[in-house]
Amino acid sequence: MRHRRILSLWFPRLGAERLIRAEPWLADIPFAVVGEEAQAQVITSLNDRAQQLGIYRGQPLRDAHALCADLVTRSAIPHRDLAFLNVLHRWAGRYSPWVAPEPPDALVIDLTGCAHLFGGEPALMQQVAQDCADLGLSVRQGLADTLGAAWALARFTRQDATSHRNGDAIDQEARATRSRAGKRRHWERGGLPPGAPAQDLPQGCIAGIGQSWSAISPLPVAALRIDAHTQNQLNRLGLRRIADLIGQPRAGLARRFGRGLVDQLDKATGSAPEPISPARAPDRFSARLSLPDPIGLADDVAEALARLTGHLCERLKQRGRGARVLRLEAYRADHTMQWLTLKSAVASHDPARLMPLLRMKIDEIDAGPGIDMLRLEAIQHEPIHARTMAGHAEAAARGQARQEKGLETATEDLLSRLGARIGMDEITRRHPGNSHIPEKGALVLAAAWSEPAQDWPRHPVRRPLQLWRPEPVHAPDTPALPKRFRWRGRDFAPKGATGPERIAPEWWLDDPEWRSGPRDYWRVETDKGERLWLFYAHGGAMSSGWFCQGEFA
Repeated sequence: MRHRRILSLWFPRLGAERLIRAEPWLADIPFAVVGEEAQAQVITSLNDRAQQLGIYRGQPLRDAHALCADLVTRSAIPHRDLAFLNVLHRWAGRYSPWVAPEPPDALVIDLTGCAHLFGGEPALMQQVAQDCADLGLSVRQGLADTLGAAWALARFTRQDATSHRNGDAIDQEARATRSRAGKRRHWERGGLPPGAPAQDLPQGCIAGIGQSWSAISPLPVAALRIDAHTQNQLNRLGLRRIADLIGQPRAGLARRFGRGLVDQLDKATGSAPEPISPARAPDRFSARLSLPDPIGLADDVAEALARLTGHLCERLKQRGRGARVLRLEAYRADHTMQWLTLKSAVASHDPARLMPLLRMKIDEIDAGPGIDMLRLEAIQHEPIHARTMAGHAEAAARGQARQEKGLETATEDLLSRLGARIGMDEITRRHPGNSHIPEKGALVLAAAWSEPAQDWPRHPVRRPLQLWRPEPVHAPDTPALPKRFRWRGRDFAPKGATGPERIAPEWWLDDPEWRSGPRDYWRVETDKGERLWLFYAHGGAMSSGWFCQGEFA
């Protein structure tokens, strides 16, 4: 029977090193990432310079600034750290197909039956360390028969967590330089040259087959993945290391510290199973076309894009997905690349609807010395429900519905084409708002990401066609409608009026525009022909008076 072997990878500085990859100068100064914990700002990740000054993870930001006044900080962005961890998840698939992420900064790899492909377990771990160093990442590893033991070895054995990145790394150059530079070999990106000896693995990070218990025995009880309260209780009783728990009665441990401590002991030693559930790789839809000779004519590019789009749409159709955002990459003969992004108003896997959008982008492509490869990827896709079989009556009803929706389909195509030119977010539509406040009665939404409103609610009182911010009206400060008033430098006299309509502010919101208290609205027809929407503010946090907010058609 093949023995199970688990490799735990912990990236203790993942958040900081992700930002250092984008801003290399942060590696040369004390730098930390700050997050919020219990309504307080604490250090969540830091580089080696900051750690040498005594700053540590979980330390309050004010204490860190007391130790180092020159500490540079950035706010933590958890979803971007998670996306970067997912990228590392794909990279770890080269060592084993059984990889599971442990957010926010760790991976677990089941190496059972895979280590011999890399020359053994030590050679594989050296390769992992070398790859992480080339990526500018600090990593700590633990290899054992169980997940609990591997987790403990990765975090509680002495290991050098720093990378050997230097100033000659290509990732530390300017972005413009990187985009125009050819692909370098790993020893030109800050790694070791061929034939150079790899860094020696730290002692104790590998537990031999059947030796997990002896490997983790000298480690502190915190290596059992137990909560801080249980750790403090064990330390007060003198049980500071895992070896101290060996001779203790299991029934007494469970009764005094709970079943969780015994379960973690069993998982670390292999007495209780702890399966690894690998995360399913996300669906990726892309197509690539390599050309025997570079091309530069618009017609040639259009023909290549037509082939790419057909192949990509076929894959999307097989999986029941539709492309919403496409990314087009043009690789030129001088080893440079240009990329363009286009959005569609509706997810689709129909080449006839996607090709017009791509043709509109051809003029933006700079062929340079010639394009030798094109790549098209659906970076955002959505499910498209499959059609179901129907009888004659249902088919006739659906055909009628499709004819009625013909205009809607044309509108979606028009939105896609306009969005390709001026930007999808620039096209908006109005939706009814759930508020009795006049200026909040309608919402402005992006047309591509919203559905048209079916029925607008009918208000019992007519609203003006044009609305603006309340403008002061010179009139007597009384609730009664004035016989004459002055607005925008002109004198008016009411000829007819309808009102008042009392509208009160939303008491659960502090809107600065409504601090003047309740309003009495009047629809006033003036002697100059204008039909204005006036209101009298009864006063509150602000003074009372008359104002004009709109005009009827």
